[in-house]
Formats: sequence, C-alpha cells, structure tokens
Amino acid sequence: MKYTLVFLFCLIFQNMFSQLPEGFVYVKDIIPDLGVELRYFTSNNFVGKPINSYQSNKLILTEQTAQALKKVQEALQEQNLCLKVYDGYRPQEAVNHFISWARDLNDTIMKPQFYPEVKKRNLFKSGYISSRSGHSRGSTVDLTIIDGNTGIPLDMGSPYDFFGEESWVAYPKLTDTQKANRQLLQTVMLKYNFRNYSKEWWHFTLRWEPFPKTYFDFPVE
Repeated sequence: MKYTLVFLFCLIFQNMFSQLPEGFVYVKDIIPDLGVELRYFTSNNFVGKPINSYQSNKLILTEQTAQALKKVQEALQEQNLCLKVYDGYRPQEAVNHFISWARDLNDTIMKPQFYPEVKKRNLFKSGYISSRSGHSRGSTVDLTIIDGNTGIPLDMGSPYDFFGEESWVAYPKLTDTQKANRQLLQTVMLKYNFRNYSKEWWHFTLRWEPFPKTYFDFPVE
C-alpha cells in the first residue's frame, strides 16, 4: 500500500509539470502514424548541435493545427504517401539560441551543408534568422512528404533548412519530378487551410491560427 501511494504521488507530480498550455497537444495523440524527426533535437541542423529547449522528439502544435494536419495525412495516404515533420512548436529560447549562434561569425562548421553560398554575417539581413518565429505561436510546421512503403522523403530539390534560392517554392532550376513533388506538397497543404512561405518549400502556417500574437516559451518535452 505504501509503495502504491508513492507511485501515485510521483505520477501526479510528473503530470503536473508535463502538462501543455491550454490549446496545445502532442500531435502523435491525434496522428499516431505521423513521421516525426525534430531536427533541432539532434545535431543534424544548421547549428550542428541540439538546440536549447528541445528536450525530446515530441511534436507539439495547437490542437487546430494538429487536426488540420491529420486531414493532410489522410489525403496523402490515399496515394500511399505520408507526412514527415521536421519542426512544429518552437520555444522562444530556441530562437534565442539561433540568434546567439548567428552572431558568432567564427562558427561555420555546418556552412557547406546548409548555407554554402550565404555569408553568415548576412543571415539576419537575408531573413534566415530573426528575433521572432511564427513557430513559437504553435501553428507553424516544417515538413515534407515520404513514400508510404519505404519512408524515404520525396525529392524536393533541396534539403530541409537549406539557406538559398534552391529552397524557394518557385525556384526554376528543378527537374520535372522535383517540381511535381513540391507542387503536390503545396497543393495538399493549401487545400487544408495552410498558407505557405515562398522562400521555404517546407514551411506552412495554419490560416486563422488561434494565437496570432502570442509567442510561447515552454520546452519541448
């Protein structure tokens, strides 16, 4: 009996401190088969190390965004395709980490992979790094489409988070297959009320997002 009470107390204590703000959900609870690879939880990103406040590979979004994303996933599955998400809700502390990194002009270890043609000192001026991110409002996602059988991402013509014109949605120097893949992603996301960002083929924000002026800072855990 004694150990049962201790267990229950620990469980209640854990839930008290892992509860999301009202209006937010763990997306896997709504889309169990969704592919999630939060790049900022890993070292596979333009900074080259895990980003502050990303403490787990758990995708968090506003509930409205998760429900809309579920419709996208279901539509793609009719073609034996699925979504894979690279980022969703992003704490302000993570954005601050980006800012600090961008100001350290000597740290260019990931330049060949993510920004080979962009000088690091121009990342702010070019709009790749900013003091605020729509991701912190909880209704923006970075994602791609993967093959339903193999899990391999479709060829979009540039890697995720690549800083350069190759990532622009309308970049002209693409193969027919790459153009078709990008168009498929754009079409299905727009159909379910996501608006795109013209300079990042992977970036979408829910129309009529529930927190259009609020930037959150709770950790991803």
